[in-house]
Amino acid sequence: MAESDTHSRTQLRRAVLSSYLGSVIEYYDFLLYATASAVVFAKVFFSTLDPLVGTVASFGTLATGYLARPLGGILFGHFGDRVGRKKMLVTTMTLMGVVSVLIGVLPTYAQIGVWAPILLVLLRVLQGVAVGGEWGGAVLMSAEHATSRRGLWASFTNAGAPSGMVLSTVALAGAAAIAGEQGFLAWGWRIPFLLSAVLLAVGLFVRARVEETPVFARASSDAGPSTPPLLEVLRRHPRNLLLSIGIGFGAFVAQGVLTTFVIAYAVQAGFARQTVLNALTVSSIAAVFGIVGFAALSDRVGRRPVVLVGALAMTVWAFVLFPLVDSGSTGLLVLAVVVGQGVVHAAMYGPLAALYTELFSTRSRYTGASLGYQIAGIGAGLGPVVFATVLQSSGSALWVSVVIAACCVITVICVALAGETSGQSLDAHDVDADREARTPVA
Repeated sequence: MAESDTHSRTQLRRAVLSSYLGSVIEYYDFLLYATASAVVFAKVFFSTLDPLVGTVASFGTLATGYLARPLGGILFGHFGDRVGRKKMLVTTMTLMGVVSVLIGVLPTYAQIGVWAPILLVLLRVLQGVAVGGEWGGAVLMSAEHATSRRGLWASFTNAGAPSGMVLSTVALAGAAAIAGEQGFLAWGWRIPFLLSAVLLAVGLFVRARVEETPVFARASSDAGPSTPPLLEVLRRHPRNLLLSIGIGFGAFVAQGVLTTFVIAYAVQAGFARQTVLNALTVSSIAAVFGIVGFAALSDRVGRRPVVLVGALAMTVWAFVLFPLVDSGSTGLLVLAVVVGQGVVHAAMYGPLAALYTELFSTRSRYTGASLGYQIAGIGAGLGPVVFATVLQSSGSALWVSVVIAACCVITVICVALAGETSGQSLDAHDVDADREARTPVA
């Protein structure tokens, strides 16, 4: 018995480490593109356009990756629910690493003309497919290995996103320091993308040592599903799917602001690019601890109260963020993004890994959790495009704040309608369709 417990704990640690490192690598690649779209791609791949229009176009290619993420969730979720979580995670990590290296060697607009942005969009779509399949499997590897404190262990996958942001920002900053301003635009920006090959090798080594989750193994011993996982989700969990999209939507819109749009906005407001990237690095480090901390808190008080407070706080912070950036003070810029990403957004985002896992049954969990999360994630991709357009047409960031707040209100409503899930057994893969809320909102 003791040997079995020791084996389980070892596998849990390996699963959490694998999920965290896999998420770091995936989001390093995915968010490296996001950062580069704000500081490089408008000049490299859209150099013939007006600067502001080029920024909008660059953010548009960023959005294609988010639009492709639900496709990745459906594709890898289908096979992850049929043949297992681990095999799909190896595939998604390999796909992401190869695509990022290809972006690193992609010719510019000056070299091959219109084919440059076309190929960039194609590679971005493949990135979206890869990360769309990665998140659900990585979360389930941790959550389905955990026997307690599911929120804490599952949150390390979400903590990989800001960790990947730190790594990508540091890599870009290092490349810029080595290459200089002109050299960075000419060739230096490629270095962080090429480093993906090294990260891929490390990630695959760690992931190979993790066993399939015990929850999926037990479910696999039963009769196979009579319908494809996607149809199972749509038939048995339509309400939970819709609520999961709404719950995550505000958090992703806020993420798009705090990790992408604010970079371009602050640079246009007069801050040096390196100053903005440094502030973003600090806020991302804070977010790692914030996500894990608020997820652990959700194990004690429930997922719903933590996410609800975070969404309400972000509704307010949306109107504080841009005046702080417009102040011209570096200290206030740091305060704006650190509190926004490291505290407020972390409260919205930290508990989501466990919450999404708990909304769906075992044989359709990979598909259901991935689909809800990735459709919500479109908000992070479309957000910067919408905000840049709103800012261009109105000339005022106030309307950007209004849009952010409205999206957070959607999250508040959906959280209020959802039931508390923290006590849900993941082995209950025969759950009744569309669980009703167990704790009504007063």
